[in-house]
Amino acid sequence: MLEAIIEYLKAADPSAVYLFLFLISFAENVFPPIPGDLPVAFIGYLIPQTSGLSFILSVLICSVASTLGFLVLFLLSRTAGLKIYNSQEAPVTGWFARMAHKLFPPSEMETARERFSTHGYLAVLINRFLFGSRAVISIMTGFMHLKILPVTILAFISSVIWYILLLWAGYLLGENWQQVGSLLTAYTIPLTIILALIISYLLWRKKRGDVVP
Repeated sequence: MLEAIIEYLKAADPSAVYLFLFLISFAENVFPPIPGDLPVAFIGYLIPQTSGLSFILSVLICSVASTLGFLVLFLLSRTAGLKIYNSQEAPVTGWFARMAHKLFPPSEMETARERFSTHGYLAVLINRFLFGSRAVISIMTGFMHLKILPVTILAFISSVIWYILLLWAGYLLGENWQQVGSLLTAYTIPLTIILALIISYLLWRKKRGDVVP
């Protein structure tokens, strides 16, 4: 599959490449199994060899598309969260609503939102650098009803930094651009593990009744 995409991009004109960058950057946020990073790195390798391809425009297109993809899940989750918790007088129906109320009881939801907002915006800022957790972060930030404008700005900043590094890595590695995959694994997995340990520790403290700022 990846090989077919690469062969297509080699012969594609710049407008088709830009369209591909937009679609792949958007889709990998909405459908996480889609591998979007390696094809983008390949575009970084192609940029100096293809007339009409711009590094800055490529970063901008990828960043806008990635932010929009992040916001899709964020807004869907935010709408679901508001619907579930704003109808206090109505009986709780549906397995998802019952599960949500069990995990986050309405009486504790406001406190949970305040605590999550302390770290939630940071999670949005670094979401592009975490392995396999982008969709989880967008859903959680929406469910916890974080403010749309800061989330949008931070998601965009995260995307800009990520795609600058990704395209630049493809450019620097040249014909060895596929090594980007190994580099991503080497840095993003340890960072994700560290964050998961921090979250586990905070949850453990909460369970013990400690106050988490």
